[in-house]
Amino acid sequence: MKKERSNIQLSSYDDIFGGNDYESTKSEAQGDSVVEIPLSDLHPFKDHPFKVRDDEEMAKTVESVKEYGVLQPAIVRADESGGYELISGHRRYRASELAGKEALPCIVKELDDDAATILMVDSNLQREEILPSERAFAFKMKLEAIRHQGKKQELTSTQVVEKLSADKVGEEIGISRESVRRYIRLTNLLPEFLDMVDNKVIGFNPAVEISFLNEAQQNDLLAAIAYSQAIPSLSQAQRIKKLALNGEITQEGMNIILSEEKKSELDRVTLKNDVLKKYFPKSYTPKQMEETIIKLLDQWQKKRSRDMSL
Repeated sequence: MKKERSNIQLSSYDDIFGGNDYESTKSEAQGDSVVEIPLSDLHPFKDHPFKVRDDEEMAKTVESVKEYGVLQPAIVRADESGGYELISGHRRYRASELAGKEALPCIVKELDDDAATILMVDSNLQREEILPSERAFAFKMKLEAIRHQGKKQELTSTQVVEKLSADKVGEEIGISRESVRRYIRLTNLLPEFLDMVDNKVIGFNPAVEISFLNEAQQNDLLAAIAYSQAIPSLSQAQRIKKLALNGEITQEGMNIILSEEKKSELDRVTLKNDVLKKYFPKSYTPKQMEETIIKLLDQWQKKRSRDMSL
């Protein structure tokens, strides 16, 4: 038995925006109306890839909602099982919930699964702060939706569908087809690696290489990272990937690779301040310490050259 939808209060864009808003004029021309839908009748988009965080930005949004209400309606579609599915407006929904509101202004659209997915992704990709993992899963969802649309349009060439699909995914935000594919590679990573990418513990490029490892190999690499207390560089990740794809890598082999000194470390000598302070007056700045060390090394080199010439 389908759940009955609660009565919803209709209101025009003018009632909410005051009549001078560009989006208001645009929406009215398209025949869209804003409806107040109870929060209890709304639910998130299936497999929504964007995280809704109760962070500082959310706190600001909550205060704005308390003072002014929700100024930009969410976009939803009716759910066959009852209620409405949020397409755009998950943060506004959460802010309204935290602000103690009972309903959310929405525009109800008639959209199939593919169109709804594309709209959901595009509306969220406009945000400034998007985690790599969010972008990866969003690109994957949009790519699959565009592929499905292409198949429904009976495009005969699979290669044409693939090429056009990858191009369309990134064109709205100026990302190349190859970049789209590299982001989607991240969806093959274990959650632990995705967290490392999101938290900037591991770089994007090494993460893409690691994504070619199967689940067991990725678990071995996690153990190797813990053992060596080192994060793979790009060159190390590429070597591990090559060996893994050939079935020639073990956790022990990963331990050895990650325990190697990285080239950047071989080219650098680091002296800690605590060590240097023992040899310099307290008033010396790091720059003065460096200049003094260079002078002393020059004197040592000259003395060494004289001694060798005797």
